[in-house]
Amino acid sequence: MRIIPAIDIIDGKCVRLSKGDYNTMKIYNENPLEVAKEFEASGIKYLHVVDLDGAKSKHIVNYNILESIASKTNLIVDFGGGIKTDKDIEIAFNSGAAQITGGSIAANNPTQFLEWLDRYGADKIILGADCSNRKISTNGWLDQSDIDVIDFITAYEAKGIQNVICTDIAKDGMLAGTSNALYQEIMSASTVNLIASGGVSSMDDLYQLIELGCEGTILGKAIYEGNITLKQLQKLC
Repeated sequence: MRIIPAIDIIDGKCVRLSKGDYNTMKIYNENPLEVAKEFEASGIKYLHVVDLDGAKSKHIVNYNILESIASKTNLIVDFGGGIKTDKDIEIAFNSGAAQITGGSIAANNPTQFLEWLDRYGADKIILGADCSNRKISTNGWLDQSDIDVIDFITAYEAKGIQNVICTDIAKDGMLAGTSNALYQEIMSASTVNLIASGGVSSMDDLYQLIELGCEGTILGKAIYEGNITLKQLQKLC
């Protein structure tokens, strides 16, 4: 299972939210590049970068942070948040993203998202399936749709999507464990490469996700709060 630390960005700073609530923002470092370099020095190879300003503004904002991390580390970066137009996705890839994650665009403009999937290929496009009470949430989790997360994933799998990040918003940033039952249901209903996100609180959570068969897991607050150390992740990697 790939270990993928997350760097969430607001105002150019490394932050974390609880359940996607912008009012709960906590700043962990004012220099995201410094954090990325610490991850790389610990043997981490992958990084998940989220432009929270972009998600809220509905267009990419913090591409300069992405460019800095991609150009000054060897981390393989997937990037999401505010990617809504051809210009946004071009900026993301030109700034060094190895992959982009599309969630809101996939829910609200499937024609556009499928055009990107065709143009860039399934190895470059990740489906973001962020859900609250099983319903897909969009635009920085500020809006909720009526789309069931399983239906969302399987419909896009039929169109060629291979990689999916699924976040249970109720778990995100809460350090209360992961949505294993939901992940098991997704893997029973599809053959996508599932990247679990949200709720990782300890090494035991990571071992459980490995046992479930997740292709990767994204974790953030557990690292920043010291529940999981970079030394422990280095050993696991």
